[in-house]
Amino acid sequence: MRIIGGKYRGRIFNPNKKFTARPTTDLAKEALFNILANRYDFEGMKILDLFSGTGSIGYEFISRGANEVTFVDINEKHIRFIKGVIAKLDIQNAFIYRDDVFKFIKNCKSVFDIIFIDPPFDMEKINELPALILNSEILNEKGIMILEHPRNYDFSKIQNFCEIRKYGKVNFSFFNSGRIT
Repeated sequence: MRIIGGKYRGRIFNPNKKFTARPTTDLAKEALFNILANRYDFEGMKILDLFSGTGSIGYEFISRGANEVTFVDINEKHIRFIKGVIAKLDIQNAFIYRDDVFKFIKNCKSVFDIIFIDPPFDMEKINELPALILNSEILNEKGIMILEHPRNYDFSKIQNFCEIRKYGKVNFSFFNSGRIT
């Protein structure tokens, strides 16, 4: 796993072979951040990385100047790996929670500018995630939610869907908050 841009560009961190998370491919991650960098200035932004796995997406946001990144994953090995990378990079603006994502969303009192969700591709409740987050009001009124999913899912009929981007077996569905004041 490599950080592809920003302050920590080129840093490589490899989880051990027993690591169960499926990290976002470098190709897909680079394409995603090319899109986001053309639309947003990450400085000052609060980011939520759900089902963090290796933490790859969150590190990328931190590297590119995000004000704060919150990592959430239920797997203790994933959390230990993320904490190790955060310590090696001496990052001070990361918050790490070992929690069930559904419980975290229900209890979260913070509001985020970008929410990135990368659930296990075989997770049964993947279809519930967009509505759950959009109804929770943890997404800033001008924020964006990005759901990484396999190609056999279609979220285009869900309210607040904006677009889909496809990179091999990886798809990113984008949603806005739908709350413009």
